[in-house]
Amino acid sequence: MHSPSAYPDSFYSRTLSDAVERPALDGDIDTDILVIGGGMAGLATALGLAERGKQVTVIEARQVGWGASGRNGGFVSSGYAAGAGRMVEAVGETQARALNDLTVNALTLIRRRIERYGIDCGPIVEGKLGTLWGDTTESAKANVEMMERVFGEKRELWSEEKVRDLYVTDRYHGGVFNPSGFHFHSLNFTRGIAAAVEQRGGRIYEHTEAHSLRLDKSPKHVVTHGGTITANQVVFCCSGYIGHLEDRLRAATLPVGTFVLLTQPLEPDILETAIRAPYAIADDRAAGDYYRPLPDGRILWGGRVSSNLDPRNLAQDMLGDILTVYPQLAGKVAADVAWPGTMGYATHRMPQIGTFGDGVWYCQGFGGHGMCATTAGGEAIAAGIAGEDERYTLFEPFGLTYAGGILGPYVAQAVYWWWQLGDWWGSRKARRL
Repeated sequence: MHSPSAYPDSFYSRTLSDAVERPALDGDIDTDILVIGGGMAGLATALGLAERGKQVTVIEARQVGWGASGRNGGFVSSGYAAGAGRMVEAVGETQARALNDLTVNALTLIRRRIERYGIDCGPIVEGKLGTLWGDTTESAKANVEMMERVFGEKRELWSEEKVRDLYVTDRYHGGVFNPSGFHFHSLNFTRGIAAAVEQRGGRIYEHTEAHSLRLDKSPKHVVTHGGTITANQVVFCCSGYIGHLEDRLRAATLPVGTFVLLTQPLEPDILETAIRAPYAIADDRAAGDYYRPLPDGRILWGGRVSSNLDPRNLAQDMLGDILTVYPQLAGKVAADVAWPGTMGYATHRMPQIGTFGDGVWYCQGFGGHGMCATTAGGEAIAAGIAGEDERYTLFEPFGLTYAGGILGPYVAQAVYWWWQLGDWWGSRKARRL
């Protein structure tokens, strides 16, 4: 179907399973809970609340899934961008297990919701492979053992020979396979969750940007160009798009630019000279590549990080990344469309989930591992608002760490360069071994 006009040109916007456009707010309304932000974090929170019988309204400045939720690699797996090892170091094994369990449960909930609400986000392809860019087999083996011992999750250590049989490149030195991970159409899933919110009685207003807030008293008032919303509780789910809406969240957010390329279709015999398996792939560099083959012979290839959110010559640069891994595709692979996206990171690379008190909540910072973790975060906030439990407090040790404030883009660029330097040094060290 044709995509609604507000979405950027991408594989996802070209292949929408519906073309529903939701109205902008026109007039003043009352609601129990207002969610600001119509990406996966906001919609997962809203659906969690609606499934608990709560009255919820979502406002989105553009269209649901317009940002990172509808532009990513479409990978779904447990865990967080910080990684299991850093979680254990930060909070110990017991709390790390509890945090990881939230995402394991979310993985099950995502599958259940796809079935329950008939969300057309396929094809769903099982399996995610983390490839080793350097010769880091020993640390990968330790990670596999930790995942089973601490988190009760099964991972498989794949040899260099096995990986290179499926992915014909000398860049990979083995891999870690996650059989519970999968990939799907992330924008169709996000839009399906939006439809489920409405099915459960929730309201969603698109093209409705919050520009004035009064949150210090109850009820709260959020002013948009179309009207004022009066709410008992407000949840911020804006992440990399927080702008100047909430200063504490803005100061704690690193806006990370990442990029995705869709190639033109490759003939099966040409594709198989490089890629011979359907899994989601992500290498173990901090600023590594992530990609997957599509059923029609195209490759969806993501990677790179930058504070420049709209670089020139993006398609050609991304093609260069493909050829760095698969030089045998030179002269055979061509770009169709490439697009940028903005993710929100915290300095600790864990989600920012919690409350400011007095009915003001936040659920953001899922950059690098969002399609599953957003559902985990949404459930944690929904359960907290509903008074079921306080699992959202598991994230308190990470908090809203300062990310540079008005200097955030410069801090972000320094972080990106640091990641890339670490990747370069790791590759250089591996070549010397």
